[in-house]
Amino acid sequence: MARHHGGAEPEPDRTGAEALMGRGRRATGRVGRILHFITRPMKRDLGRGGIAVHPYRGYGSRREAFVMGRVFHQAALGRKIPHHGLLRDLADVVRRIARRGVAGVRVEASLGANRTTVTTDRDGFFDIHLPLETPLPKALSWHQAELHVIRGEEQVHCHAEVYVPPPETDLLVISDIDDTVMVTGVADGLRVLYRLFVQKAHQRTAFPGVASLYRALHVGVEGEARRPILYVSRGPWGIYEMLEAFFQLNRIPVGPILFLREWGLSWRHPWPRPAQDHKHDLITRMLTIMEDLPCVLIGDSGQQDPEVYTRIVKEHPGRVKAIYIRRVDRKPNRERAIERLQQELAHSDCELILAGDSVAMATHAYRQGWISRADLSAVRQACVDEG
Repeated sequence: MARHHGGAEPEPDRTGAEALMGRGRRATGRVGRILHFITRPMKRDLGRGGIAVHPYRGYGSRREAFVMGRVFHQAALGRKIPHHGLLRDLADVVRRIARRGVAGVRVEASLGANRTTVTTDRDGFFDIHLPLETPLPKALSWHQAELHVIRGEEQVHCHAEVYVPPPETDLLVISDIDDTVMVTGVADGLRVLYRLFVQKAHQRTAFPGVASLYRALHVGVEGEARRPILYVSRGPWGIYEMLEAFFQLNRIPVGPILFLREWGLSWRHPWPRPAQDHKHDLITRMLTIMEDLPCVLIGDSGQQDPEVYTRIVKEHPGRVKAIYIRRVDRKPNRERAIERLQQELAHSDCELILAGDSVAMATHAYRQGWISRADLSAVRQACVDEG
């Protein structure tokens, strides 16, 4: 047995215990942030329950506007549940899981002096198509649609943001999200939560230079273009809030997020519709709504984006000015397939760029006169800082 010869007893080594306690505090903080984020929509009813409305960011042209959203019924908090703290968050998690969409609810919508009424479908979703017979202010690009939801004696008022391009808009950008803006996993809600709230900032999901590139495309050469950027996702509507948080954390320009499908399955329809078919239809719809605006399509090589985009170029001659494909798959067969698509478009006025990084896209955009030299330099620096 070792003995201490004289003097005071040595202080015990606290390094291991302190490190363990530190990890525990950090883990608790991360769990708390995730719980707070998951339960944030549930706080709006102050625990009273009843009808709740979640509108999604809308879009439109000078002729028409579109807004989607969902109406839920959610349970009230029990009287013994405190208004703050971990127990409240856990109760709200249960309330969120248990809430359900409400069918047949009347939704009255107004945008400026334009009004219409729709009803929710069997899953509680509403899809508003509002012809703009009375013009909206031309100086604004973001407008507020007022929503009045009525179910029996219950009434809820809320609003949705709607993007309408200003008259001088010269370019439309339509971008995929998964593997294009965000590293793989947008359809996996738990993975997105982990990346947003557990990983450190430099480890988060955005590809290097993406935020700078999209900001450059949004503002244009003069810095005041306010070009529309529409995002399409292969994920379900349930991750909408996660994607909104992702865009804010990474300072990526906001825009309407359009989901390719809702993942509700049934015995009659056991398989969701193929994403590429829905993406084609969705982008075609956007081109129709945005009338004659030239367009840039951004996607990735891992899925069918190059094939879908090439088909759209052929169906809409002159509309698509460039296709940017982020290289995420270096398999030889895939590379050769994309090269064949490039050859198919060689005689059109659309160039398909297979880009290894955001700088390659920004360089082409600069040469086309779509972004400034300063913004090109900003993308290059961002790729160095974030790479």
